[in-house]
Amino acid sequence: MTAYTAIVEKQRRFFKSGKTQPIEFRIEQLETMKRMLKENVDKISDAVYKDIHRSKPQAYCYEVSNVIIEIDYMIDNIADWSKPHPVEKTMMTMLDSPMVKKDPLGVVLIITPWNYPINMAFLPLVPAIAAGNTAIIKPSEIAPHCADVIAEMVAKYFDPEFLAVIKGGVKETTELLKERFDHILYTGAPPVGKLIMAAAAKHLTPVTLELGGKCPVIVEKDADIEIAGKRIAWGKWLNCGQTCLAPDYILTTAEVKPKLVAAMKKAVDSFYEGNPKTHNDYARVINDRHFERLSTLLDKTEGTVLMGGERDKSDLYIQPTILDVKATDAFMKDEIFGPVLPIVTIKSLDEALEHIKDGEKPLAAYIFTN
Repeated sequence: MTAYTAIVEKQRRFFKSGKTQPIEFRIEQLETMKRMLKENVDKISDAVYKDIHRSKPQAYCYEVSNVIIEIDYMIDNIADWSKPHPVEKTMMTMLDSPMVKKDPLGVVLIITPWNYPINMAFLPLVPAIAAGNTAIIKPSEIAPHCADVIAEMVAKYFDPEFLAVIKGGVKETTELLKERFDHILYTGAPPVGKLIMAAAAKHLTPVTLELGGKCPVIVEKDADIEIAGKRIAWGKWLNCGQTCLAPDYILTTAEVKPKLVAAMKKAVDSFYEGNPKTHNDYARVINDRHFERLSTLLDKTEGTVLMGGERDKSDLYIQPTILDVKATDAFMKDEIFGPVLPIVTIKSLDEALEHIKDGEKPLAAYIFTN
């Protein structure tokens, strides 16, 4: 028994009642979620700005709009996806009519990250609801204003026996993971993913993990350098580099490097009108702990600063920064998750590919070439 046993058991009873099975019920809940998001855009935007200094247009674009698109996509396809599908007969099933019937799992736990706190709470919830499950959301305590808004909205629009929110930090999450769930969805860092897998194993609960990694960028000499620079700069410094799919480092040749750096500088000046610190579209490092982590790396690096480098702890501000580093640099060990972009000079595409293969598998990889 934990502090959360009662809510988990209530959801399990609700699920076993069969109320989530009808397609009509699932669509109704998805429509409710869409209405909830549309009716609370200002409240969501304010919370996102307070937690991570992201502007209102960006909050809508990256936190709300793609969830609504996903909801509409699910509603359009849910009836077809939920139908039983016949499968090919084998010797063992020659006299039968074999088919695959897709059943809901039950009570789903969604543990969310802080970098896109609204988006990553509700985006995985959409298929969970569409599949006929109940759900509990555990929002990140590192984005407290967004966690409050998530809890407030869900309590207002949904029955807690169907959808609930549990706030808190490590202690609360540890207790929650002692409960038996039918599926766990987690987005975040690999060390926490390991803890969740270990806790889930005690109940043989299936787990879906979306983890970070060092996402490399390769820029070949035949690439359009202006386009490459602009796209890399957008992907890297969106949300102050705190995106799991953000470019983590660049691999390119000595010939390409100065042209690419110039293109990225030009793009940053264009995006933030010459001053990221005062521009509404440039976010901040999430908290003191992450600021200190990045500052320590900046103090340790043996690389050369090619752009940026300015820091202001009182504002959790780190300027968009480009470093010229060796493959052994402090910034090349773990995922950076911040606004610092190292460039490693390589001699060939083969060398770049070998470097990538020598490390942990990245979440994404980008190549610019013609």
